[in-house]
Amino acid sequence: QLQIVESGGGLVQPGGSLRLSCAASGFTLGSYAIGWFRQAPGKEREGVLCIMRSGGTTNYASSVKGRFTISRDNAENTVYLQMDSLKPEDTGVYYCAAGRLPYYSCSRYEKEYGYWGQGTQVTVSS
Repeated sequence: QLQIVESGGGLVQPGGSLRLSCAASGFTLGSYAIGWFRQAPGKEREGVLCIMRSGGTTNYASSVKGRFTISRDNAENTVYLQMDSLKPEDTGVYYCAAGRLPYYSCSRYEKEYGYWGQGTQVTVSS
C-alpha cells in the first residue's frame, strides 16, 4: 500500500521552529518530486515549497522565504520542511505530496501530485 505520512506539527510560539517530516511507505520518495502545501483556516490550500528529484528546490510562497527550507534524505525515504521564525500567519494544516515529474522539475499545482498525506496541524500562537 502506497502511503505518505506527515509528522512534526504542533503548537509553537511566534519566533519558534518546527521540523515537519514526510515519510513514505510502499514507494521510494527519491523517485518523486515532493511538494509541501498548506491550508490556513478559511483559505485555499497553497503550494509552499517543493523539491525536485535532483535535489533542487523552489519556493512558491514569498512569505516563507528565508524562513522555511525543504530537504530530502533518500536513505531515510523522508522529506523535511524546516520552519524557523514562525509567525501566526503560518498556522494551518501542512500537507506533503509526491508527484511523477521530470528530474529537474517540481510544481506548485496540486494536480501534478498523485499521492498525498493526511496533513499535520501547525499552530503558531502565544
